Amino acid sequence: MKEKSIDIAIFLIVLFTVTNAFSQSTAFIGVNVIPMDRERVLLDQTIIVKNGVIAEMGYASRVNVPKDAVKIDARGKYLIPGLVDMHTHLLSDADDYPDSIAPDELRVMVANGVTTVRFMIGTPELLKLRAQSAAGQIAAPTIYVASPHLTGREQGNNFVVTNTEEAREAVRKSKAAGYDFIKVTTFVPSLVYESAVDEAKKLGIRVVGHADSRFVGVERAWKAGQQIEHLDGYMELLLKPDAPTKGSVSDLYIYTPDNWKSFDHMDESKIPEIARKTVESNPFVNPTHHFMKNSFGRLRTEEEMRAQPDFKFYPAKVQQTWFDFYKRNRMLNTVPVEKRKRWIELREKFIKAIHDAGGKIMVGSDSPEFLWLYGFGVHHEMKALNEAGLSNYAVLAAGTRNPSEFFGTLAAVGTIQKGRRADLVLLDANPLDDISNTKKRSGVMLKGKWYTQTELDRWLDEIAPKIAGSYIEHKTSN
Repeated sequence: MKEKSIDIAIFLIVLFTVTNAFSQSTAFIGVNVIPMDRERVLLDQTIIVKNGVIAEMGYASRVNVPKDAVKIDARGKYLIPGLVDMHTHLLSDADDYPDSIAPDELRVMVANGVTTVRFMIGTPELLKLRAQSAAGQIAAPTIYVASPHLTGREQGNNFVVTNTEEAREAVRKSKAAGYDFIKVTTFVPSLVYESAVDEAKKLGIRVVGHADSRFVGVERAWKAGQQIEHLDGYMELLLKPDAPTKGSVSDLYIYTPDNWKSFDHMDESKIPEIARKTVESNPFVNPTHHFMKNSFGRLRTEEEMRAQPDFKFYPAKVQQTWFDFYKRNRMLNTVPVEKRKRWIELREKFIKAIHDAGGKIMVGSDSPEFLWLYGFGVHHEMKALNEAGLSNYAVLAAGTRNPSEFFGTLAAVGTIQKGRRADLVLLDANPLDDISNTKKRSGVMLKGKWYTQTELDRWLDEIAPKIAGSYIEHKTSN
């Protein structure tokens, strides 16, 4: 009887501790809030977070702070919704790194203020991570996962679809497995693509991804209502009728030096009409502009790469691989600088025109390739969108509320309002003055749990050698 009493007492203590921890509130006191419902700043606010949601907010002088609340002195600081990366991957998606590092990879994202991510080539492991994140078993962003990509040729984690039935079966399998979207990439014949789109519509799952200019094309993707990544196929739409080439710089064709000659035959007066048709078809556009601009347009030096804060996460072997890539790649070393500048200029005109036409630009890093790491890459993309002509507020929307609109979750997250999920980033300076201020963080609140930036920086210092040291070097036989 005595042992049972001890067991009950222990159970009650644990239950009280867990319940108390869950119900304990956190208060941001005196903070300036950028709510993202419209362009404005709410000065000197106090926000109470309880049970993972914003329970109360208002002028600091009018909000009663619970006595047991964790109090965060946020005077002079700025609070924004958590950031979203709409196009990313993990190093552990491939065979070069073990699956065991994935939770640490997700923590790198959180440490950079990223509270929601969309993985663009799905794996069963990512589905497990999605469930673990939703259950609160790991410190990770809210996760969405696109399917293994549908392609016409073997390219790793994919469904090779060369006929209509293969396409429909790939969509059915992806839906049954629980993926959130159907991802299409390259070399998919047009009729096969249309079959995949048709099957996806029947099953109620959206199609996202590339618009291969040689097989599908932007106009066919528009007709399908597809959400297009990278501005794939858009340069081809600008070619003059008498252009000697029908191919330009999109997707895999970026590696063909002759395609860069197409910039001598562009009609940019078409851009406003193309932007209008884009918004009419699907207003959500994810240009992954920084990745494209700074991986193929403006080339980094080895010194620049070494100076990046994310450089240390890559093992020396991988670092050297990318150094060599930039030195030896034929396309990178033969395309004239003026052609690269023209490409960047036209991409930026598309981004601005789509935004001005009512489009919903979204932030996507397309990391971690080319020594651009997830988490860090979101801030690079925001800066690149700003350089493309979007205002600081428009860029913040691209990284917060626009993705929530795309997911259909704006009533729950993506703005700072009472009842919204407490995914929040506390900044030391106003990002509406300078978008780079998103990198000046005091801390991150993830699903109602507060992490100081000191703690998050410690995560990064601890994780970097773990990820770099986990690299698996595959030996090839002669």
